[in-house]
Amino acid sequence: MNYKGSLEVICGSMFSGKSEELIRCLRRAQFAKQNIMVFKHSLDDRKTIKHVISHNSTQIEALAIKDPAEILNLVNEAVSVIGIDEVQFFDLEIINVILKLVNSGKKVFVAGLDLDFRGVPFGPMPTLMALSDKTLKLKAICVICGKDAHFSQRIVNGHPAKFNDPIILPGAEEYYQARCRNCFEIDIIGYPRSAVNVQTNL
Repeated sequence: MNYKGSLEVICGSMFSGKSEELIRCLRRAQFAKQNIMVFKHSLDDRKTIKHVISHNSTQIEALAIKDPAEILNLVNEAVSVIGIDEVQFFDLEIINVILKLVNSGKKVFVAGLDLDFRGVPFGPMPTLMALSDKTLKLKAICVICGKDAHFSQRIVNGHPAKFNDPIILPGAEEYYQARCRNCFEIDIIGYPRSAVNVQTNL
């Protein structure tokens, strides 16, 4: 009998500890003498291209790729655990790749933003969350009021980003803040609106 693997999704806003949790899970697998491989999107070159690194500076060696199919070419039978960071940056083909890995018996951990800077579900994340065996949604702390935050506020020249700005803009504190629903804003046609109003206009 060919046993299938599993998919665990770690999601949340910027600064919620997603990469740190991913690294923790992968380190546990290493301690258990399991062979792991770690991947990240090549767009994520903020601190290093050769590692997944958290905001707390914990890190683990990783391969930076753009095409999800590369993962299938690089993973061999000896690898039992796979980690993928910033999975929201990949196109939708990453879903098929991950399902092939799981069906072949691999345990897959992925981490990514569940919402983009507009407060809209991000790329493959909604589907991966629906298909996952386990989903962990982490929260940050709102920089405005201190409440739980699950939105990634993009700031441009001191003001909320516009709704039609490019969706992907890798960065950290220089572009983004963690905010709660009440403090999150997006500029729609020059007028800041709350997260609730943004989502009802989609």
